[in-house]
Order: sequence, then structure tokens, then C-alpha cells
Amino acid sequence: MPEQALYLKWRPITFDDVIGQEHITRTLRNSLKTERIRHAYLFSGPRGTGKTTTARLLAKAVNCQNADPDQRPCNACASCMAVNEGRFLDLIEIDAATHTGVDDVRDLRDKIAFTPGEGRFKVYIIDEVHRFTGNAFDALLKTLEEPPDHAIFVLATTEIDKVPSTIKSRCLQFEFRRVSLMDVADRLERIAKAEGLNIERAALELIARQGTGSVRDSISLLDQIVSDPAEHITLEVAQRILGTANVRAVRELVQAIVVGDIPHGLHILNQAIDSGSDPRQLGMQVVEHLRAILLAQTASADLVEASAEDRELYEQQARQIERGRILRAVRVFNEAINDYRGGWQPQLALELALIDSIQEEEKPVVVQQVVQSTVAVSSAQPDAKQTDAQSDIPPVIDPQVVQARWGEMLRVLNKLNRSAPAVLQYYRVNKVEGNVLYIATDNELYFKRLYGETQKLAIVERALWEVHKVSLRVQVKLVDSMDNTRLPDDIIYDDPLLQEGSQLGAIITPIENDKDNDEDSDS
Repeated sequence: MPEQALYLKWRPITFDDVIGQEHITRTLRNSLKTERIRHAYLFSGPRGTGKTTTARLLAKAVNCQNADPDQRPCNACASCMAVNEGRFLDLIEIDAATHTGVDDVRDLRDKIAFTPGEGRFKVYIIDEVHRFTGNAFDALLKTLEEPPDHAIFVLATTEIDKVPSTIKSRCLQFEFRRVSLMDVADRLERIAKAEGLNIERAALELIARQGTGSVRDSISLLDQIVSDPAEHITLEVAQRILGTANVRAVRELVQAIVVGDIPHGLHILNQAIDSGSDPRQLGMQVVEHLRAILLAQTASADLVEASAEDRELYEQQARQIERGRILRAVRVFNEAINDYRGGWQPQLALELALIDSIQEEEKPVVVQQVVQSTVAVSSAQPDAKQTDAQSDIPPVIDPQVVQARWGEMLRVLNKLNRSAPAVLQYYRVNKVEGNVLYIATDNELYFKRLYGETQKLAIVERALWEVHKVSLRVQVKLVDSMDNTRLPDDIIYDDPLLQEGSQLGAIITPIENDKDNDEDSDS
């Protein structure tokens, strides 16, 4: 017979075993003492925080035969033992993910009228109740409005916002919270000692951190790491198995952000990836470290669950970095993680985030002032159109140069990624502000194809770097007419670089110059 998984083996069997949810277990135990049991409960919260386990404990407690309410569930009477062994007929568990239809709820409603066969109450646990269809919710509502005295419903969900308000109003609601890192680590340590596992406390804290507040996920990770109970599990072994980066690499990478050292940061990042670190895990660790610095700078390092040595490091780095840079670094790395989808260069998103978090504050070198101001349309909303004011931020590169080599950029883009967005050929350079390149189209469909697509725009930024050797961030705009994005022909054809771009196949669109304005500018 296969060995039982640790998260099943160590599932709480009393309310005292449930960690991090004292605000719920205390209320339920008081209800048992006073015999004030509700007919319907709604448990919501993140996965692995004890919703289904607490529902089973409640089912066991209301049917426990122990005379002392403080001792329920006793795990010694016939009812408690039957629940623990999964053979209690009056405990019915329904997975709403597979029983979503109205017929399933009607079948439940037909059977609920029968009195309990073993205990005092029939307890129905409906897991992931948000997966019910609208008609199924309507059928369930009728049952909740007029339940028999012997029936108790416990609805559990990870997405409370998808549960209709009519259902919520007929249930006693409890919100389960993520469990603190130290509480999870303490539980893992207790399990490890009971199982005779040889594992360092630092490794347990790493596992708890990767579990992100889910006790079940953390115990599953512990089960995954320990293949041989006799093996000594160090922090380094746990990092290698979980795919997390070495703590030193994370610290050095963040220090590079603090001091603004892009080359060193890129070296550290690529060394970590080449050593086997998962890019998404590395990004999460960087965000966690940056958040700790932000908290140390704005409030106190005591808000961070960490050792005294780590808190001292956070406070030291908080004194070295400016508020604007730390805010931007947290934002861009968090976006890189959320948008991460792997790809042929998995570290690219993190590389761009690193450069972005530092480069933004550098003063750009003026190549050439913009000759003609352009009327652009804001991309804050896909269908919103407004006139931009002239920017005082000098461009890092002349927009005419970018437009002239647009065709070359498209060819480089196609080599970098065969699935690159084809609609870019219908875009024109609008303007450059600092290191931000605005490209525009007058076609709303083409605009929507690129608006908010950070991964696609990141590839465009890479292609622009290959062509111009200048780090540019790309923003898309929707304009009334492509005439608003055209650049003056006299500048284009007088510039040898643009002439070369034209010969390479770039699309250069001349426009009529205002002669009166030319005369005014000459005078």
C-alpha cells in the first residue's frame, strides 16, 4: 500500500491543531458550548488555509457524543472515529467543480429530507461552491431558505466574489487568512521531528516562504524535498530542489539595484539563471527583498518576518536607495513576474526589469532636439483621445532616426521572434520623451492588438536596442490621423543616417512644410 501523503497524514483532527485561524475556531467552539449552531456557513479564503478541514471538524463536533462540549470533537466516540476513517454516512462532501448543474442540487434537495442515519445532524460540505451555475445557485437558495432542522450546510470557496449576495446573506460567513511564515515553519518543524527528518530550520523557513501562507502547499513541498528520511536537508539542498536562487545572489542583485550598477546586476542575474534558478522564483525573491527594503524605509523593518541579521541588511539598504527607485523597482519586477510566460529567453523579462528600475533615473544624453512637435493621443484608455502638451524632457535619440530605421528594426524583430506582432508595420514613430518611445496608429484594431501587451512590447524594445544600441521603453498611442505622426522631409533627407535607412527599405513619409513657419524660424 502506498505511503500516505504528509498533508493528509497531518491534517488537523481537533480545533487546537488548526493554526492561524484562531478568530474562527474560537467562535465555532463557543457556538458548540451554547448550542447555537447555524444551519449554513460560508468559509472563504486562499487555498490550503483550512477551510475544508475546519468544515470537517465542525461536522465531527456537532455529532460528537462526548458530554463535555469543551472536548468536542473527542476523536474517541463512534461518530468521531467514523468521520476520521471516512465512513460517516451523515457527512456528505460535494465537489462543486464536478457537480455544477441544477440537477445535482435538486438531487441533493430531494435527499436532504431524510433524517440522519448515525448522528444528530446531516452535514453537507460543498467545496469550491463558486463553480455552481446560476441555476444551481437558484436551486441551492431554495434549500438554504427552508432547511430541515437536522441539516447543516458548509460552503467553501476561494473566490468569494463569485458567490451571489443572496447566498451570502443566508450564511454565517468566515474569512480564512493566510498563515504567517513563522507559524507555518513551526508546524513544519513539528512534523519533521515527529517523522524523524533531519532538516535545517532555515530550509523549513524557505519552504514556508514558498508556500505563501498555505499550510497544505508548504507540507506538500516538505514531502517533495524529503526523498530519503536519513538525508540531511540543508538550506542549499532545499534551494536546489525548489529552484530558488541562492540567497547571496538575490542580495547581490538587489544591491546592484540599490547602487545603480546595471552591468554587475546583469552578470549576477544570468549566473543565477545558468545555475538552475527558476526565473519566476528569482523574480519573486527579488520582489520580496525589495518590499522588505521599502517597509524598512517607510515604516520599520520589524514589519518583515526575518532574522535580526536580515533586518539590519534591509535597514542599511533602505538608507542607500532613494524612494523613487525602490518604488519603481518593486513595480517593474512585480509586473515582470505577473507577465512571465517563459519563452525562448526566460531571463529577458527580469533583465528588462533590472535595466528599467535603474535606467529611468539616469539623465538622458541629448542627441538632437525634436524639430517638430507632434499632436498625439493618450493611450490611457483605448478609445480616449486628447492632445499631449509639448514635453520638456530631451530625447535620448532623435525620433527621425528611429522612424528612418523602422524597417530595419522590423527585420531584426522578425529574427528575434517569428511570432512578433505584424501590426507594427502599420505604426509610425510619434515622439521620444527621455527614453520613452511613443509609436502611433490611427487604426483602433491595431492599437488594441498592442495596448497593454508588455511581453510583445518587450521584444520590440529588444529589437530597438539591437538596431540603435539605446535602451528605449515603448508606449503605443491611438491618433486621429497618421498625418500627425509624420516627420519633416527636409530633416529626413539631409540626415545621412536616415538616407541609409531609406535605402534599406524603411518607409519614410514626407509632409508639406509650412513656408511661413520656415521663414519665421530663419529670421
